[in-house]
Amino acid sequence: MLWPRPLTSGALGVFAPSGPFDPERFAAGVARLAARGMEVRLHRDVGARHGFLAGDDATRTAALHDLLADPGVEALIAARGGYGAHRILEAVDPARLRLAAKPLVGFSDVTALHALGQRHAGLVSFHGPVVTQLADLGDGDLDLLVDTLRHPRAARTLRADGPVLAPGRAAGRLAGGCLSVLAPLVGTRFLDLPEGALLLLEDVGEAPYRVDRLLTHLRLAGVFDRVGGVVLGDFVGCVAPRPGEPTVEEVLAERLGDLGVPVRAGFPVGHGRRNGTLPLGAWAELDADAGTLRTAPEVDP
Repeated sequence: MLWPRPLTSGALGVFAPSGPFDPERFAAGVARLAARGMEVRLHRDVGARHGFLAGDDATRTAALHDLLADPGVEALIAARGGYGAHRILEAVDPARLRLAAKPLVGFSDVTALHALGQRHAGLVSFHGPVVTQLADLGDGDLDLLVDTLRHPRAARTLRADGPVLAPGRAAGRLAGGCLSVLAPLVGTRFLDLPEGALLLLEDVGEAPYRVDRLLTHLRLAGVFDRVGGVVLGDFVGCVAPRPGEPTVEEVLAERLGDLGVPVRAGFPVGHGRRNGTLPLGAWAELDADAGTLRTAPEVDP
């Protein structure tokens, strides 16, 4: 896998590959980045709107390509998630991603772009905050994002505060992201999990029975036959709609606890008030018993 170049004196380019965003939250996120010494450059079409999309497909694709080609932009961050990244996967040029080798940051719907970058460009990218989320994140997660942009290959460790769903240790390339965005990629040419991958999963607003359906789909498709471990982030607002139904925690334990690989819940990643930046495509080590996920580029095989 190719590691992106660090951000030095150039700008952090902002684009909107998915849905439109709330202007106040967006402005607050930009201000927090600027306060950390980031030069933030907004693509001219970042505020476009086309129905439930941040501009039509051609506009959103062109924005990504423009920032990749701009020599003054050294890294890219998505304005927001939402929906729409799947629609541009066929139009995004993987060769431009690899040639530019710029850090690409985002999560949620940006999971689709991460999968494309790993599968077709062989490029490490970063599961981390979008600009609108920065309005609510703590200083620690913001500092981690900025430090990752400046030192992308540094080894880092995230710690979980959730239960052990299956004990053990595993190492492999980190992949995945938002469960409901990842699942529709199964069977397409844009998802290719390496053998023994550590699969990161998180989500928001999905009822437990829908989380069950998504996980069952991954099981039936053979996705879990390839993984070496599962890393679970936050599942925010995943509440049972009717009394007496299983909780999302119970669903995760039941659907993932019997895979025969280490599974640990509660890593500070996802749609809540915490979202630690992680390098997707990089080598990582999961210790489910200790509750640690360590990215270890220095031992990348």
